[in-house]
Amino acid sequence: MIEHFPHVVIGGGISGLGAAHFAARRGIETLILERGGRVGGTLHSHHFEACDGFWTEAGGHTCYNSYGHLLGILDDLGLIPLLAPKQRVPFRLWRDGERRTLASAVHPLELALSLPRLFVCTREGKGLAEFYGAGLGRRNYRDLFGPAFQAVVCQPPDDFPAELLFRKKPRRKDLPKSFTLPQGLGEIPQAIADQEGLRVRLHQDIVEVARVGAGFRVGLADGGVMVCDALTLAVPPDAAAALIPAGLDEAATLARGIGVAQIETLVLAIPKHDLLERHLPPLAGLIAVDDSFYSAVSRDYRPDPLWRGFAFHFRPGALNQEDQTKRACRALGVGTDRVVETVQVANRLPALRKGHGDLVRRLDGCLAGSRLALTGNWFMGVSIEDCLTRSRSEMDRLFPAAATEPPPPDPSHAPA
Repeated sequence: MIEHFPHVVIGGGISGLGAAHFAARRGIETLILERGGRVGGTLHSHHFEACDGFWTEAGGHTCYNSYGHLLGILDDLGLIPLLAPKQRVPFRLWRDGERRTLASAVHPLELALSLPRLFVCTREGKGLAEFYGAGLGRRNYRDLFGPAFQAVVCQPPDDFPAELLFRKKPRRKDLPKSFTLPQGLGEIPQAIADQEGLRVRLHQDIVEVARVGAGFRVGLADGGVMVCDALTLAVPPDAAAALIPAGLDEAATLARGIGVAQIETLVLAIPKHDLLERHLPPLAGLIAVDDSFYSAVSRDYRPDPLWRGFAFHFRPGALNQEDQTKRACRALGVGTDRVVETVQVANRLPALRKGHGDLVRRLDGCLAGSRLALTGNWFMGVSIEDCLTRSRSEMDRLFPAAATEPPPPDPSHAPA
């Protein structure tokens, strides 16, 4: 039996869910096909059964009141009243087996002499090392800012496109600057998936996509077949390259040229009193310098009376899970016997490089006039808002005649 849908989205991460939401708001019936057993992708709040449901983010950690497209979705779903502010707690450096303040790594004279260049040089076409090394000083980049950028992108940062980080956006001043939800950011993808107008199928292994007239045929590993008028691929670039149908060969080649970085994330829960006894004050996380992990992010921004949770993002293949736990406990100053529960999560992020903007423009040229959309965290950047901005623009292209919904409100015009 062949099923027909006006719009199919392959990939149930925040990019695919965002595309489905924007399409559904225009009255386009949409089916989401997700290979895994849950929606959300790297937006994943892990709940520890042994800790009475205490949760810690295992992937995406941060949302801001400048995320206009995300806030528009949350407004549509009635979630704005549930937003919970994140408490301000400091980051620390982890260097040479010690936790240190960020200020300890700053070279003030070099910073003062270099900083004016930051405001006169363009980011376009430059990597992070080239742009910020000149604008902040080479030693400052080596000792602090390079490791901090590495903590953000969870991969070697030097050639990551400088123009994709820290783009200024207007803020909604009526909302917390940084926020989460009562049960973590994982509430967001689930709320999108549960709304009317969307259908979600999990454990769907796609083996073939082919063009059929102006639409597409999607073949599943279990023998199922469906056809659709419009198709959105919201998957990593290597998966997209394998699924882009014949006739769009240049688009597939361009997608294939984008690398993917593997991250091994260890999430662990520890009784709060065990860490307090060892004088670990609340912290946002650790920025590692020359270690087996890129960074650690804590849940101290949303304190719990009994537990503290941490997500350590490790370099792929550097340590096995047992040694990862030992390394994490050493950084936290606690014995491994105090860890109540751990889980290991595999994440993948795009390995973007200088010149990425030109590649995306060429890719968009290949897609022009087709009913195929591509979205993900490998177009405009890796943040949640970057993903949703790309998804919104692709739905504007696929369904212009149905674009009756208003654009998201300008946060700069929100009440103070």
